[in-house]
Amino acid sequence: MKVSKDDVLYTASLAKINIEEKDVEAYRDTLTKQLEYAKSLDNVDTENVKPLAHVLDLENVVREDEVKEGLNIKEALQNAPDKDGRCINVPKML
Repeated sequence: MKVSKDDVLYTASLAKINIEEKDVEAYRDTLTKQLEYAKSLDNVDTENVKPLAHVLDLENVVREDEVKEGLNIKEALQNAPDKDGRCINVPKML
């Protein structure tokens, strides 16, 4: 696949980068090589390869949930610096 000067400038505008006129040819050659390499991947035989989401076998290592008794109001508020009944008073944040 041959990349034109306009292709390079358009791609650069999409990436929001400025390319100087003297560098366009170098970018054109590099982009052409990258696209040719990507196109060569079409020739790889993937007939017997299963699709996967990750290269490693991942297992869920999270423990099972255990239901436990929570804190009562008195325990929850015992270290609060300022409380009002069942609530903790905090400074206003604007």
